[in-house]
Amino acid sequence: MYKSLKAGLAALALLATLPAAAQVDCGKPDCTAFNADRAAILAMAGTYRVKFDFKETVAIAPGYEPIEPKRSGGFEAVRVIEDTGRTIRLQHLLVVKGEDDKPVVIKHWRQDWTYEPETVLTYEGPDQWKVTPVPAAQRTDAWAQTVWQTDDSPRYGGVGQWKHDRGEHRWISGETGRPLARRDAVRKPIYDRYFGTNRHALTHQGWVHEQDNAKAGMRDGKLTTIVHEVVLNSYVPSTDFDFQAADDYMAKTATFWAAVRKHWDDIAAQHGGIHLVQEADNGSSTGKQLMELAGKVAKGETGTADAVSQARHLITGATGPAAATAGASRG
Repeated sequence: MYKSLKAGLAALALLATLPAAAQVDCGKPDCTAFNADRAAILAMAGTYRVKFDFKETVAIAPGYEPIEPKRSGGFEAVRVIEDTGRTIRLQHLLVVKGEDDKPVVIKHWRQDWTYEPETVLTYEGPDQWKVTPVPAAQRTDAWAQTVWQTDDSPRYGGVGQWKHDRGEHRWISGETGRPLARRDAVRKPIYDRYFGTNRHALTHQGWVHEQDNAKAGMRDGKLTTIVHEVVLNSYVPSTDFDFQAADDYMAKTATFWAAVRKHWDDIAAQHGGIHLVQEADNGSSTGKQLMELAGKVAKGETGTADAVSQARHLITGATGPAAATAGASRG
């Protein structure tokens, strides 16, 4: 009892150090840790200067030489687009300057957090995702993080627990499969997927997303790790950009993207997963067209209802039996 009381008091103390978040009933007698987790997730929302740092470290396969490190950055707004208590969705939006010096908004990745999930959508190999059951023993106090691409098609999903100790608030996933990112796919490397572990951690100034990746591909008929990679994506609070442009874009396209998200979810539920061809330049094969549709909605060139109808038709065609057959023959 003393240990439980001590842990509860510690959790209450850490809540005071995090941004205010509504206290939500998790369905258990004590929701203190649950609400500390929620506060940590919600603390990732904001406006940031971001830096992306990728470094291949150790060649595992003989004959492979790690490539030079790659660094990039910019400005990004992270917004809460849904919060039902046990599910939180965070949308990332890059803001860059166009040729006329006006802000250009690029809808970036999305991270969905689900408390004690029964299933998680996982990447199973080239062009294929699967609705994977989460064993009951792994659900308790755990959160699934599902990451989605720019067009809200799937990227990867994993499960882990938030920890609030040592003066740190962090979440660490199990190892998760994921398709190649554009930075690698356009080079046509000998590996074709990643197996990565994620850590999200709040810092004294923003937060970081760290990855420990194994880049793997087929060699002699066997899936083989080629090289290891470490990734550090840092988010430092900043208002040195026109983040209002990001909010305006989301306001204009919110209904469209909500319908797109739902259709992806419906496809996964209907088929027990998603088959979707990936392209080096666009990510998913639906990426370019869905982003263009959203752009037309934002500019008032296409009505939302018409754009949603076109998006559903596009997604259904890209994930149906014909697409799966074509992908199987291609692989």
